[in-house]
Amino acid sequence: MSTPIRVAAVGDVHLDRDVVGRYRPALADLGERADVLLLAGDLTRHGTVAEAHCVAEEFGGLPVPVVAVLGNHDHHSDQAPELIETLRGAGITVLEGDTFELDTPGGRLGVAGVKGFGGGFAGRCASAFGEPEMKAFIRTTSDSADRLAAALAKLDCDLRVALTHYAPVPDTLVGEPLEIYPFLGSYLLAEAVDSVPADLAVHGHAHAGTERGRTPGGVRVRNVAHPVIRQAYSIFELSRSAAPR
Repeated sequence: MSTPIRVAAVGDVHLDRDVVGRYRPALADLGERADVLLLAGDLTRHGTVAEAHCVAEEFGGLPVPVVAVLGNHDHHSDQAPELIETLRGAGITVLEGDTFELDTPGGRLGVAGVKGFGGGFAGRCASAFGEPEMKAFIRTTSDSADRLAAALAKLDCDLRVALTHYAPVPDTLVGEPLEIYPFLGSYLLAEAVDSVPADLAVHGHAHAGTERGRTPGGVRVRNVAHPVIRQAYSIFELSRSAAPR
């Protein structure tokens, strides 16, 4: 049996000064348990640089690479470029249409990441029709999905993971009010995940959602929002000969 690639992931940690120290003790043995840690957005509470320093303190300097995307909370204070600079200064890789590759004992892992956006799912989705505001809303999602698909296709690796904040499927939203599904994700992200396809997709954002789902193409999707997984991180084992757990 081949050695698996071990992917740790968590999202929606919403760090501020009063939360610093909540996750760090559980990260002490991360190097023995995982090859990489993925952060699925909403790293901060209000998207301030001060909160980004808290994220850097909590998740910087770990024994494995840390790869993140931003979430909607991280954009709230209109300081996203400064947040990204702070996180990268702590050694955290931040993706937005970018890729990250890592050699592990189980093979070469590739991660493609975007924040994503809303719009809804098959049969109950918005379209780029009507007012300029609606067209802009859907264009944002479409552009994000296109960047994700392009990043996945660019990876030169054995196994691929799609990292987003918004959900690519409705399966992992079960538990949230149906009325807000269009603001939690988009089927266009699932189309991007299936386009290569990825071997695993992880996201956050849906605090009252469900952990497990699947794209129409059969890719496993995991909601790793902290309120859902209720632990510092979940670990997924990927191998070329077996499905991710």
